[in-house]
Amino acid sequence: MKWWIVGLALSAVLALGVAIALTSPPKLLSIIDRISGGGSGTHRAGTAIPFGNHDQTLDVWVPDAASETPRPVIVFFYGGGWVKGDRDAYAFAGRALASRGFVVVIPDYRKVPQVRFPAFVEDGAEAVRWTRDNIARFGGDPDRIALAGHSAGAHTAVTLALDPRWLKAAGVAPDTVKAAIGLSGPYDFYPFDKKRSIDAMSHWPSPRDTQPIEWARADAPPLLLITSSKDTVVRPYNTENLAAKLRDLGAPVRTENYEGLSHEDVVVALSKPFRGKAPVLDRSVTFLDQAM
Repeated sequence: MKWWIVGLALSAVLALGVAIALTSPPKLLSIIDRISGGGSGTHRAGTAIPFGNHDQTLDVWVPDAASETPRPVIVFFYGGGWVKGDRDAYAFAGRALASRGFVVVIPDYRKVPQVRFPAFVEDGAEAVRWTRDNIARFGGDPDRIALAGHSAGAHTAVTLALDPRWLKAAGVAPDTVKAAIGLSGPYDFYPFDKKRSIDAMSHWPSPRDTQPIEWARADAPPLLLITSSKDTVVRPYNTENLAAKLRDLGAPVRTENYEGLSHEDVVVALSKPFRGKAPVLDRSVTFLDQAM
């Protein structure tokens, strides 16, 4: 009998190991977050909703509780070095922000090598257009839209907030974006010296145009830029340099630098099991409440 129990336990461990091996880290984190109660008080109100002109889809996360007034909105762009990631794997981010009273849109976007810059930024702009036109159906306020993103997604969020070309091309007024949050984002990384940035950006005829720092402006919407001391993927100078330029111009910008956290830790801290790593969620919500 004891051997039967041991065998069953070993089989369960093996099955769990196989499941983990076949699951991306963000998707696994979303599973753990859900099991830990991260989705309490929220639900996915829309799944795989089409948008844009290239078969993109998005999810919408909302609070369970009814609201007498439209809720503020966040469009969240996930990271993945412009080569990987999907909206379902970042359910933990949607749940986290929806649990604080926001309507959250998580769009997919085209990736390298099928496309290069600016395709993923253009997809981001189309997601903002969809949000402006449709979010009222989900209880969101189209007049209070903010952008957020991690890593490559932060590049898209901050590019859209600073460089008006892409929203205008999508038929969206740049002032539609009321604020933006960049988590561990690359904003000042030219000349390109890593394979992912080379593959994603280097073909563009004016490579400095790919850099958010080049589009810093005095009338930028409020920005919150978060980095961490042990980020070896996107070095903290990206945040420091952009923030310094924005401050010199008189633009509203705040920064956070979390000691001892890695590149991944910053976005992981949005999930319920790991919020003790850093107050990323609390600081983001406070910033957005004030900005919008």
